[in-house]
Amino acid sequence: MPSSHDKEKPWDTDDIDKWNIEEFTAEDNRSGQPFTEESSFATLFPKYRERYLRQIWGDVTRALEAKGISCVLDLVQGSMTVKTSRKTYDPAAILKARDLIKLLARSVPYPQAVKILQDDIACDIIKIGNLVGSKEKFVKRRQRLLGPNGNTLKALELLTDCYILVQGNTVAAMGSYKGLKQVRRIVEDCMHNIHPVYHVKELMIKRELSKRPELANEDWSRFLPQFKKRNVARRKPRVVKDKPAYTPFPPAQTPRKVDLEMESGSYFMKNKSS
Repeated sequence: MPSSHDKEKPWDTDDIDKWNIEEFTAEDNRSGQPFTEESSFATLFPKYRERYLRQIWGDVTRALEAKGISCVLDLVQGSMTVKTSRKTYDPAAILKARDLIKLLARSVPYPQAVKILQDDIACDIIKIGNLVGSKEKFVKRRQRLLGPNGNTLKALELLTDCYILVQGNTVAAMGSYKGLKQVRRIVEDCMHNIHPVYHVKELMIKRELSKRPELANEDWSRFLPQFKKRNVARRKPRVVKDKPAYTPFPPAQTPRKVDLEMESGSYFMKNKSS
């Protein structure tokens, strides 16, 4: 079969934003018929989120009803369930609802989590608990993502245009697909002992280069910093043990239990009492 890679594509022009996602409305579903099958997703939530979820569940229900999705909060099982209904017109709405309950379970506040229902916003929940073997290293590297007073996290949010929340063994991120790709790379590199500050510097340089149209088709690698690993393996100081003085005689015999009792006198006291 001949390749079509080199064929001209007159419709593919430079002014097209390939990252843009067009909004799906009820008019786009021309048939107007309900879905043939019901789709549902469920997720568990921790005990400490129960009180907050009860407070905001009315708002969650109203937001999902606007998309034609029904939801159930089960406090006995500790789970949230979303289902399609006969009013659902968008096939992707159930996937957005699934992401919403996942974000709520991962401690994302409702005003931020409900933005996931917009077509131009996606989410990514990054699992970091199994990326580091040692618990101490995991805590230190997770703290690097936050930085002093949360400054590193704020810088990453500004440079990637994403909302980032570090909670327990996961990192929840919300934003565009392009920004989420950068966030996942930064988080995984941080867990693999690459400091986020290096990525912050790189993103700042890329942002400045993107403002210069003459560099749009140029290779930016010559402008980006090249960081080298400088932490040389440190040698542990050798501990020199003092050798005891040499004696040609063997060590004294270890006293028996009876010898110790005779020395203390308890042996003779036992004989008298018997």
